Amino acid sequence: MRQLTSQFICLFCIFTFLNLFQSAQAEKIKFDDLYSYPMVSLPRFSPDGSQILFTVKTYDLNLNSSERHLWKMNRDGSGQSRITEIAANEWNPSWTTDSKQIVYESDDDNSNQLYLWNFENNSATKLTSLSMETWDAILSPTGDKILFVSESYPGCNTESCNNIKKTEEENNPVKARLYDKLMFRHYKQWDDNLVQQLFIYDIPGDSLYQLTNENHDVPTTTLGGHTDYSFSNDGSEICFVMNQDSNLTLSTNNDLFIIPIEGGVPTKITENKGQDHTPRYSPNGKYISYRSQARAGYESDQYELKLFNRKSSEITILTDDFDYSIGSYIWGPNSKYIYFDAIKNGFNMLWRLNTKNNKIKCLLSDAVYDDFDLSPDGKEIVLLRSLSDEPNEIYLYNIKSKELKRLTLFSEKMTNRLDMYRADQFWFDGFNGDSVHGFITLPPGFDSTKQYPLAFLIHGGPQWCWLSNFNYYGWNTQLLAAQGYVVAQVNPHGSAGYGLKFKEYVSGNWGKGDYEDLMLGLDFLLENYSFIDSTQMAALGRSYGGFMINWINGHTNRFKCMICIDGTFNQISEYGTTDELWFPEWEANGTPWTNYEEYVRSSPSTYAANMKTPTMFIHGQKDYRVDVSEGFQAFTTLQRLGIPSQLLYFPDEGHSISKLGNIRHVYEKQLEWLAKWLK
Repeated sequence: MRQLTSQFICLFCIFTFLNLFQSAQAEKIKFDDLYSYPMVSLPRFSPDGSQILFTVKTYDLNLNSSERHLWKMNRDGSGQSRITEIAANEWNPSWTTDSKQIVYESDDDNSNQLYLWNFENNSATKLTSLSMETWDAILSPTGDKILFVSESYPGCNTESCNNIKKTEEENNPVKARLYDKLMFRHYKQWDDNLVQQLFIYDIPGDSLYQLTNENHDVPTTTLGGHTDYSFSNDGSEICFVMNQDSNLTLSTNNDLFIIPIEGGVPTKITENKGQDHTPRYSPNGKYISYRSQARAGYESDQYELKLFNRKSSEITILTDDFDYSIGSYIWGPNSKYIYFDAIKNGFNMLWRLNTKNNKIKCLLSDAVYDDFDLSPDGKEIVLLRSLSDEPNEIYLYNIKSKELKRLTLFSEKMTNRLDMYRADQFWFDGFNGDSVHGFITLPPGFDSTKQYPLAFLIHGGPQWCWLSNFNYYGWNTQLLAAQGYVVAQVNPHGSAGYGLKFKEYVSGNWGKGDYEDLMLGLDFLLENYSFIDSTQMAALGRSYGGFMINWINGHTNRFKCMICIDGTFNQISEYGTTDELWFPEWEANGTPWTNYEEYVRSSPSTYAANMKTPTMFIHGQKDYRVDVSEGFQAFTTLQRLGIPSQLLYFPDEGHSISKLGNIRHVYEKQLEWLAKWLK
């Protein structure tokens, strides 16, 4: 017995040594690694089920650019190859019904247009040359028509009319614009007087026509879902989303309309005052399914899945007893099942709904799943899968055997050479005694006997959540951890994926239970993870998370430093400068003149006299969600108070940093700021 024990100890020593050796050989992740591998998206089965089409995006950090190209592979993952060899970007591919061609979009002539690729002769045919460009094309089930979006000047329904108007505008030396209604700007763009419309391209006839000619954007450009229009099974009808309200900045009232393929006057089929969007026809042709929110003005209301009976016009709810918001979804081939994703407990899970009895079954719950498609025979699902230490890759899921097979390995070379810890989950008792969830990521070469600074991340929304994926939203947790920080993410009251009641608490209560959750989460971390240095902690937040950074600064000095990205400082001035007024009016239960006390109470600026923590502020000039003036006010206040602070200003960015060079710069400056105070 003693000899066996000695042998076991010896083997354990060898195993430990090998692990330490491998850890020493592994590299820490750097910024360049985040963009060093091809990123996959949109896997789609061919109609005959034998192949899978997908998109691959690559980055060139030296040129500060990216490219998207079309790839395909066999159903089992073999034969992966790029389809075209052109230098231009290609995206949004759709198979033709015979699986021999694909329709896609490209900027080959420095203008986004539709193309048709023929696999038999490996050649591309350009289908459109619209002056206003094209995007978001879908192919009809009959395979002969393409539905897509373009823009028109008001009163124009021909290409020649749009050309004349565009030329006049470009040649006019006066660039001033006169507005007489809201909304005059949205997210990061100003209203340019153009109206979005639906167009049809007829493949056999090599011709196109404008399907809609509305005074409102079709589909709506505010809120809505992905591809807010759909063909009927026989190709004779289109269902689309439009908002007809006169003041879009106050309205979330997106409705469904149907129109014959030849055009005409659309017929409205929903009367709900909340959002209705993402219409899809059932394979048996009896129903139009769609995602729906019940309450007007509440953009984060629970998404239910509804059915519109095309014969009786009756509307039924399929997900009445489901406590999570419905995400993207697809029909099964026999109309018996609908497959959808929904967030629960920090994971985007895959679910199946039986349309006969409305029973819901979770199929995949162990990772963050996205971009899924069902095989034509209904037996397998192709989808993206990610975890905190694994970027998105394409997997194949067999519904009957429950086997999950990885098909692509684009990120494997990077992940194999890097030292990364998969995020652990933790739960604690938060505000009102409710269970609150979070993730913790450890630094490379972690040693539990040492102490590490803490980077405490706060998500935006507020009705969003941290997911356990390889994250590009705000910060990559692995990259922060590689700087020698323990990274913690808490999903406080208001976060999605923990039930409707938990999510709804935050509205009208900013800075109350949500703030208490974050502080209780911090207490839990310090009590249960002795390797966190309580004297060396930083908090980082973006959007609503940026608001919370400013709020924290007026209510505690527990952090050594903080970083605020796109955060609100003064709720009253933010109301007057934001694009979507339904948001502050719902979250603050009114306007500044009808509920002045709440706007003052929930403004971090109210508590400026208590602020003591050094803070970096990051904001873009084109941020029309949280105006750049909010960042200016916060920075000015801390400067006036004599608190160390920095303002990182981007004249060419909006409510998120999108340009590759700017993303690198914002990481560099944030890491410098953290190192200054924590190391």
